[in-house]
Amino acid sequence: VYVETSEKDFRPIIDRLRKVFGIVYISPCIRVEKDMEAIEKAVIKIMEEKLSKSPVKTFKVKTNRVDKSFPIKSPEVSRRMGGVVLKNVDGIKVDLHNPDIYLFIDIKEEAYVYIDRIKGYGGLPVGTNGKGLLLLSGGIDSPVAGFLMAKRGLEISGIHYHSYPFTSERAEEKVKTLARILSSYTGRMKLYSVNILEIQKEINAKCPEDEMTILSRRFMMRIAEKIAQRDNIDVLITGESLGQVASQTVQGLTVTNAAVDMPILRPLVGFDKVDIIDIAKEIETYETSILPYDDCCTLFLPKHPVTKPRLSDIERSEESLQIDKLVNEAIENMKVYHIE
Repeated sequence: VYVETSEKDFRPIIDRLRKVFGIVYISPCIRVEKDMEAIEKAVIKIMEEKLSKSPVKTFKVKTNRVDKSFPIKSPEVSRRMGGVVLKNVDGIKVDLHNPDIYLFIDIKEEAYVYIDRIKGYGGLPVGTNGKGLLLLSGGIDSPVAGFLMAKRGLEISGIHYHSYPFTSERAEEKVKTLARILSSYTGRMKLYSVNILEIQKEINAKCPEDEMTILSRRFMMRIAEKIAQRDNIDVLITGESLGQVASQTVQGLTVTNAAVDMPILRPLVGFDKVDIIDIAKEIETYETSILPYDDCCTLFLPKHPVTKPRLSDIERSEESLQIDKLVNEAIENMKVYHIE
């Protein structure tokens, strides 16, 4: 992929390109004709610019002659350009084994001369592996989960659950901000906002207190699955990590899974919290995630949530609930935002 710019400061362009999944590295380069004299001038220019900014002592030339019709072979191009540098640029030597920098010359339809290889995120282009619906809370984990699955080629939409007016509008704005940050990596995304207060009230009134969290979680999965099926989304994505909180035990995750038929991807399942935080800081969601606004998961939070739920017990508790009615009403009243 070639990006042309007339801007002298192309750092904003590099920053944007780094967020495009599928790009392994970005190299600011000089493009010239496939002519040795033109290549020599480009080599001198780029090396002088590099030495004016960095204390470089040694270099090595690497030539990649993609166009085999070019009459001079790669080793000879490298040898001659190394000589050009030594003759015209002061204070630098050749080191073929452990150089401070590499000077790259790619000979294709034109010649490209560059030094820096700025690392991108790699991965696969967004949308090449299907669509995923991310359960996006206001916490640290779920934006990271969305980032990682977008990196594997999933087109991401988000679904956020709230309990307004028991949770504030600021909490929802926080999630929309997280979605906007995430969209700088995923591209435009749809955010479904679903009020589950009535569901939580029903659970609180009719079911054992210690099952509140797992029952709420199963409703979230059912709602997400129904929306995903309606909108041709292939999988659900969560930020759950094994053992991190009471509901994220093996038994808890198993009972959660049993509420739906759709696959649930959990890219953080084996991550330590510190590793998740590192990624959140890297992708710039961390500072927003730690803003102290309550979410729906803290409402009706049991003092001692069940950590090893049995599916038979949970399903027995759900018999007192009008599951389909509650799910359909929540979806009918949801809001949809288009985030860019």
